[in-house]
Amino acid sequence: MTAPAVHPRAFPGGRALSRRSALFGGLCLCCLPTLGRAAESFTMAEVGPGIFVRKGLIADATPENADAIANIGFIVGQNGVLVTESGGSLADGQWLRAEIVERTQKPITHVVLTHVHPDHVFGAGAFVQDKPVFIGHAKLTEALSARGEFYRKRLIDLLGEDRTGPVVYPTMTVADTAEIDLGDRRLTFTAHGPAHTTSDLSMIDSGSGLLFPADLLFVNRIPSLDGSLKGWLTEVERLKAMGPTRAVPGHGPVVVDLAPALADLTGYLTTLRDGTRAAIAKDVSIEKAVDTVARDQRDKWALFDTYNGRNVTVAYQELEWE
Repeated sequence: MTAPAVHPRAFPGGRALSRRSALFGGLCLCCLPTLGRAAESFTMAEVGPGIFVRKGLIADATPENADAIANIGFIVGQNGVLVTESGGSLADGQWLRAEIVERTQKPITHVVLTHVHPDHVFGAGAFVQDKPVFIGHAKLTEALSARGEFYRKRLIDLLGEDRTGPVVYPTMTVADTAEIDLGDRRLTFTAHGPAHTTSDLSMIDSGSGLLFPADLLFVNRIPSLDGSLKGWLTEVERLKAMGPTRAVPGHGPVVVDLAPALADLTGYLTTLRDGTRAAIAKDVSIEKAVDTVARDQRDKWALFDTYNGRNVTVAYQELEWE
């Protein structure tokens, strides 16, 4: 089966993809059967009143880490619990659900599906039994319809069918903005234009003022481009205009000061844009561009060699038609 809407990856030096990387089309994934040894070091940090976040591993999916690479967590409100990110596999989601049950008897009323990538949505199957509202971008259903089964089958190859989890679709979609009231706090959602993906959803908590931009914000781990480079730079400005000062990134520390984190992200994306444009202007082939563009960013980002080549490929395909 061919991966729908997944671009081929190219890497520095022309090296081929590893089998595992190829399975996932170069996207940020981490989905595993059990959390295993990785779980021994996992803790939930309370980053605000009633807000708990677990730091994901800066790694790719392996059978040992249970795809626990994304920052996942939950918010406890007066009327119930909202899951901010469900995790990357059924096992990851089950781990998160156990953490919730340990801390509160309140019902799990909402689960946010921030975008299409498996490390953020395949934990949702662990919460189906709670019958929550699954919240997603208006374009998420389309994206999951195109990619979900492909992702699921690739996860089965890695984890086995009983450990993969189902594709869970949103039951509430956001085309512009929306608000959820948990009784003592409101969560405001914003649907973003094509950026990291075509289905990015962010959220602000009124109680703490924290922004949850999901993978619109990477910290330490190199950003992964699967939507629009120019659009991502536009949406960064939109995040700034929202006014929060702190954020829970999709990958990286559990909470960061927003301004410097966005500055680092913008630095990479701008370098990627300008370097790709320069390569196109000089008629440098896409194969050669992946060896040269944004190389000065290498020491600033973990997993640079794994993802920069694909980012250049996606950027080149977008910018060559300007």
